[in-house]
Amino acid sequence: MKALIYHGPGDKSWSDAPDPQILHAGDAIVRVDTTTICGTDLHILKGDVPAALPGRILGHEGVGTVMETGPGVHDLTAGDRVLISCIKSCGHCPNCRIGLYSHCLGQEGQSGIGWVFGHLIDGTQAEFVRVPYADNSLYKLPESVSNVEGVMLSDILPTGFEIGILAGGVKPGDVVAVVGAGPVGLAAIATAGLCGAGTVVAIDRDANRLEQAREFGATDTVDSTAVDWRKQVMALTDGAGVDVSVEAVGLPETFTMAAGLVRPGGRIANVGVHGTSVELALQELWIQNISITMGLVNTNTTPMLLKLVAQHKIPAAKFATHTFTFDQIIGAYDTFSRAAETKALKVIINRVNSQS
Repeated sequence: MKALIYHGPGDKSWSDAPDPQILHAGDAIVRVDTTTICGTDLHILKGDVPAALPGRILGHEGVGTVMETGPGVHDLTAGDRVLISCIKSCGHCPNCRIGLYSHCLGQEGQSGIGWVFGHLIDGTQAEFVRVPYADNSLYKLPESVSNVEGVMLSDILPTGFEIGILAGGVKPGDVVAVVGAGPVGLAAIATAGLCGAGTVVAIDRDANRLEQAREFGATDTVDSTAVDWRKQVMALTDGAGVDVSVEAVGLPETFTMAAGLVRPGGRIANVGVHGTSVELALQELWIQNISITMGLVNTNTTPMLLKLVAQHKIPAAKFATHTFTFDQIIGAYDTFSRAAETKALKVIINRVNSQS
């Protein structure tokens, strides 16, 4: 088969790789029909994720067709169209039993780490992928959900909702600020209404992404390059600050921005993936009764979000801005890596003749 292979920092290729095989009873082999690229893939390519070794097939998002199952798979059969979750779940360890799939203790990849695709085992940017714990890590897709909609449920939608909105404790009527209107930030904006957010403020330096944010449900937008950007946000509250501040970039300066917006008794939900240390002004925050949350997505809300996408309650297809085929995947990476210039949100990469 062909696959997108990581050869070391700055080096990747779309080249031949061995077809995946059933290794364990709970495995399934899935033909990948649609995949996409995540910012985490770019981090790997920069060498920021040392656990991803040269030779690894990248990608952790996808929709495909089950081709073969191991003898321990009971809920899936060949021909099923499925969503591939970015997080493994053995389904029976203590963490999985409480919905903490991000720290699944199953031995696949590494015990205690739920994100394995394109990280610790070969991923979804390939013609075929082996999926461990298939009964718990794959979701059948109804006909009403397209491949494009489905692939947004692999990672960004549950991440924005679980780590931004749910972990942030958004309540009916809350003022929510989302710092960073990239795909995950937009996912938080798109799902904030599920918990009753009254005002949702998108904050970004990119005019196109601020415009997109309104399409996803932002009630207000603020250009973070403006001298008075913080004053603009405060004007949308009672002056005390926002109830929930969601950091969706992963930079020290954006975390500082998010922390500076929240009211006493409010919550900071860190969604961004940080590669460097962040200064935490505890001397200022402790007396304000601020709560700070962070984490890796569990994907335990995926079944619920899938229902809402099927009912067209979440505009999942709007995340897709560019479409490529597998043999154009290098071009897809170039487009995605220059998002400010190309106005890319999520790039869709299809097998030729796959459902879109």
